[in-house]
Amino acid sequence: MGGLRVIRKLAVGAEAVSPWFEVAQERIDAFAAATDDHQSIHVDPELAADGPFGTTVAHGFLTLSLLVPLWRASSELSGYSVVVNYGVNRVRFPAPVLSGARIRATFRIAGVDEVAGGHQVTLDAAVEAEGGDRPVCVAELLLRYVR
Repeated sequence: MGGLRVIRKLAVGAEAVSPWFEVAQERIDAFAAATDDHQSIHVDPELAADGPFGTTVAHGFLTLSLLVPLWRASSELSGYSVVVNYGVNRVRFPAPVLSGARIRATFRIAGVDEVAGGHQVTLDAAVEAEGGDRPVCVAELLLRYVR
């Protein structure tokens, strides 16, 4: 995968690659606090060291939520007043995000439909961890671009 690429118009097939983003333990802890999910695999480095990954890992839904800033860093679309997360058609977490890992996302516009007040965009996203051999998240997102 190449370096940073940015989408500047809503066109089916357009692709973007985000910058790298570090998922620090502090962010994982803050997500645990916000969602009340304090499972030791996420927040207890000592217990997690003896677990299947040897360290703490990010919550899958944290990884999914990071698609928002990764997409924002990958797109420069003008002419809209707001972008609304409309939903997720499907999502999978094939591999964990280890605490301290750097991730980035590749996005591809799979569909653009006119809706009242703007456009609905179907966006294929694949998130990778630096040095990983499998994606850490794959998702099909629906975004509403409102004029």
